[in-house]
Amino acid sequence: MRSVNVADLKNNLSRYLRQVRRGEEIVVRDRSLPIAKIVPLTGAEELDAETLELVGSGQLRLEQRPLDLEAFFSLPAPRRSRKSAVEALIADREERDASLLGR
Repeated sequence: MRSVNVADLKNNLSRYLRQVRRGEEIVVRDRSLPIAKIVPLTGAEELDAETLELVGSGQLRLEQRPLDLEAFFSLPAPRRSRKSAVEALIADREERDASLLGR
């Protein structure tokens, strides 16, 4: 893993991005303190153009590790009263209707 100061990264960004494309990870330092890591997108070859565009714009984050479905579904369901669920549904519908009517 390569380490680079912010000024060097700024001046040679294209070179470092080529290294990342080849699979290398780069640690970015500011005044010798590590502040970030640039890593290649794993699995980007299999993603469609629309997904890559969403990732590039920051609207979508790729998974860091596969989802453990067994652990996910073993979580307890949140407990809400019927009254609070109905209130939330009504509030959501009122908000949606208001936005559709331009209020």
